[in-house]
Amino acid sequence: MKRKIVTAAATAAAVALYASASLAGIDEAKKWVNDEFQPSTLSAADQMKEMQWFIDAAAPFKGMEINVLSETIPTHEYESKTLTKAFEEITGIKVNHQLLGEGEVVQAVQTQMQTGRNLYDAYINDSDLIGTHSRLQLAVNLTDWMAGEGKDVTNPMLDIDDFMGKSFTTGPDGKLYQLPDQQFANLYWFRYDWFQRPDLKAKFREKYGYELGVPVNWSAYEDIAAFFSEDVKEIDGVRVYGHMDYGKRAPDLGWRMTDAWLSMAGAGSKGLPNGIPVDEWGIRMEAGTCNPVGASVSRGGAANAPAAVYAIRKWDEWLRKYAPPGAASYDFYQSLPALSTGNVAQQIFWYTAFTSSMVAPKSAGNNTVDDAGKPLWRMAPSPHGPYWVDGQKLGYQDAGSWTLFKSTPVDRRKAAWLFAQFAVSKTVSLKKTHVGLTPIRDSDIRHKSFTERAPNLGGLVEFYRSPDRVRWSPTGVNVPDYPKLAQIWWQQIGDVNSGVFTPQQAMDRLASEMDQVMARMQTADENAGVYGGCGPRLNPEQDPSVWLSKAGSPKAKVNEKPQGETIDYDELVKRWKS
Repeated sequence: MKRKIVTAAATAAAVALYASASLAGIDEAKKWVNDEFQPSTLSAADQMKEMQWFIDAAAPFKGMEINVLSETIPTHEYESKTLTKAFEEITGIKVNHQLLGEGEVVQAVQTQMQTGRNLYDAYINDSDLIGTHSRLQLAVNLTDWMAGEGKDVTNPMLDIDDFMGKSFTTGPDGKLYQLPDQQFANLYWFRYDWFQRPDLKAKFREKYGYELGVPVNWSAYEDIAAFFSEDVKEIDGVRVYGHMDYGKRAPDLGWRMTDAWLSMAGAGSKGLPNGIPVDEWGIRMEAGTCNPVGASVSRGGAANAPAAVYAIRKWDEWLRKYAPPGAASYDFYQSLPALSTGNVAQQIFWYTAFTSSMVAPKSAGNNTVDDAGKPLWRMAPSPHGPYWVDGQKLGYQDAGSWTLFKSTPVDRRKAAWLFAQFAVSKTVSLKKTHVGLTPIRDSDIRHKSFTERAPNLGGLVEFYRSPDRVRWSPTGVNVPDYPKLAQIWWQQIGDVNSGVFTPQQAMDRLASEMDQVMARMQTADENAGVYGGCGPRLNPEQDPSVWLSKAGSPKAKVNEKPQGETIDYDELVKRWKS
């Protein structure tokens, strides 16, 4: 009896799937183009031309069911709920788009790479893993795929050059390994309305001798944090604070640091999109090579150099002195709703992925917009620390990107590649960008619909249209194996927050442990070519003073409290537009 029930259920599911597939076609595409995928940078005729290509290319896979995985942010929620439905109705391919936390996504990626088992048919995986994918060669090289085995399922209207983040997903070999799906930067966030108040401006000028404005350096950020927390204290009857952050000992605390916090302080070398030879993780890899040589100062790295220690010390100090009570126990996901309560003056480390949440109406509990829904806040370039020099990256930019693995059967890989392209196609991408506010295409952010919407988005449009956007970038190719090295960070940094170790002790331990892990990678690469000859080749240890006495990174200690410097926000926007 049980067998009959199961068989009947399976038959019903198959019939439903077949019925869905049989309805797929041009009429469904027209409905979606007219009712959902507007506006678009394409004309309606070109949208239908692109949809016809998807219908034809998907025909061999009609009725197939595939699985893809991404982290949970508004952009991917739209893909999971809306784009999967559209894709199935148009092509007949059913997509299960699962959403998990970023740590779980990285774990799934690592498991599929290690075991060769096909857990998912495609991933939206941070481009932070570009160094991993280009070395291990377990991910599909998309450049060769699009020209070879995947040519029949590669959209001729894809327009790779329109993707703002394509340099982030390109390996040292010049090949594209991932296709950007969403992009967001880590910028400075502040209460524009408070910063414009004449009484507060006068009070700040009197105390610090310069104008209250967007901080250019960390000294000014610290002064502003102290000013609001210790001098202003209360605005409109509400206790206010000069800083917001999080410090819970969890995986997202690691990203809080590897997402360029050290380079914002000035720990790395000059170079865009990443420092050469020392990157934002403090890992050294000489120009023209693919072999990391160390993270410790004793090997020429900068993970435990004065700039890195300063960065961790300021994170811990500001969190305790200037943030709202309890912030030190928040994780990444708890810090956002806390910011929307409206009692924080600024945040030095704020992801633009949450713009859509921060422009929600007051009725949704967002106290950082006015009664008309206009933002009372703005986003601006990240201030830099005292070790930073012109020519270094200024901050982090996430580029969640479609990643295919060789362990996925080719037919399933092709079907997943079709959905990946559908999710970033010009027919779809502008509407998706308006929903999630994580732009990937230059043509989208320059569309007139964003010109009209810009006043309601707190500077997002101005930033992505500015030449400055290239100074924010993801983790680069110096990191040889992201999953193995990333997990070290949150555990060591968490020991600072708990008071177990000082910042110097924690960074010494972190740098040493990264070197130990890279030593094992070196052995695996030398013995079995695991990293394609591009695994670590560690420098012999020397007295740290040898490296600190040389020009560039790692850098010797400097004056860590220079004069604060600010810039007027409106003048900054004019510079972006010029």
